[in-house]
Amino acid sequence: MQTVPGPRLPSALQTALAWGLPRWWLDRCHRRYGDVFAVRGAPLGTVVFLADPDDIKAVFAGDPRIYRAGEGNTVVGGLVGESSVLLLDGQEHRERRRQMLPPFHRDAVRRQVEQMAAIAAADVATWPVGREFPVAPRMAAITLEVILRVVIGARDEHRLDALRRALPPVVNSGFMTAAAMIRPSLLDNRLWAGVRRARAEADRLLRAEIADRKADPALDERTDVLAMLVRSTDMSEDELRDQLMTLLLAGHETTATALSWTLERLVRHPDVLARAVRAADDGDDEYLEAIVKESLRVRPVLFDVARKLTEPVELGGHRIPAGVTVAPSIGLVQRSARHYPDPLRFDPDRMLGATLTPTTWLPFGGGARRCLGATFAQVEMRVVLREILRSVELAPSSARSERQRAKHITLVPHRGARIRVLARRPAERTAPLAVSGDA
Repeated sequence: MQTVPGPRLPSALQTALAWGLPRWWLDRCHRRYGDVFAVRGAPLGTVVFLADPDDIKAVFAGDPRIYRAGEGNTVVGGLVGESSVLLLDGQEHRERRRQMLPPFHRDAVRRQVEQMAAIAAADVATWPVGREFPVAPRMAAITLEVILRVVIGARDEHRLDALRRALPPVVNSGFMTAAAMIRPSLLDNRLWAGVRRARAEADRLLRAEIADRKADPALDERTDVLAMLVRSTDMSEDELRDQLMTLLLAGHETTATALSWTLERLVRHPDVLARAVRAADDGDDEYLEAIVKESLRVRPVLFDVARKLTEPVELGGHRIPAGVTVAPSIGLVQRSARHYPDPLRFDPDRMLGATLTPTTWLPFGGGARRCLGATFAQVEMRVVLREILRSVELAPSSARSERQRAKHITLVPHRGARIRVLARRPAERTAPLAVSGDA
């Protein structure tokens, strides 16, 4: 049994490369060492990346006592709280996930489509015409509003304004915020006083929403995710707070980034853009879904998912010791010519009628830890994309593709996905989008 190959550079240098140039660094390691390789660095120590679908299947189907995703997610532990579904393992995780699934089933998501569309349309109506601008902040504003109104269910305008101000600083991935996510003890340092105050204000507002929902005499009539959790579970205020923060972290910046990449890809492919506009006008949800899936393939928001080993395992002819983190690599698999011809080409047609396997298309992870909001996110992306294409005429661009820049655990467009609106488009409303996929 072979030892896992990997670079012998100092851990500090590998850390800098992994966080500063993740795409270049891990692609380079993959080319040199193959489908199983190890890198060393903060905060997880030794991480073994996996790029072979058989090895990834073994991890996703493996014993959750051995492959512990909760311990692999410690990089966000300082923010989401100890009872977050992201950090739990074993029976605790299964029970918490079971409690949280109902709001993300297809029927529940279907009831939210109209509100998602209205939120997107209202924001797009404010976009500038005739000048280039980074669309990533607009996508972040839209996905935040979806979280506030559809997930949290906030209705009071004063509190909505306060939440719009308070929540983004808590989940933005600047150095100070990201460092406190990884090492919560930093919040005791006066340099992190601003982060500490932002978290306290966000907690206060979220707890106020939880209290309002629990006291609402019309709770049974509400459709927001928080109301559904209050109705159907016995979670405490602290536990509900942790789940709301988890949904904010998992559903705000990640979905905004995925939408930003989708628009960045579309404007650089005029033929695809023109067909997308026709699909939006005609209610062709199948093609819009293909665009979303192809964007998530070629520009995944997360490069990998993590599992920390509690026992030694054998993967790809290598024995990997306990204590090491194994990382099925979304970025390496989805851009491999073994699984996708001409893999760097943005081609939504390849997704039409395709049967995608969970080990070669895995932007939401896989196995029992697949993102429980995957259906919600994909529907939101289709709805927002449709509203954009039906509301404004986007200018094709010959600009070079934007680089993938690391922003904490996400890969974002390095210039904010710059686009230009040529004109506004009057459009008649058609039927809501269908909802497909798993939760």
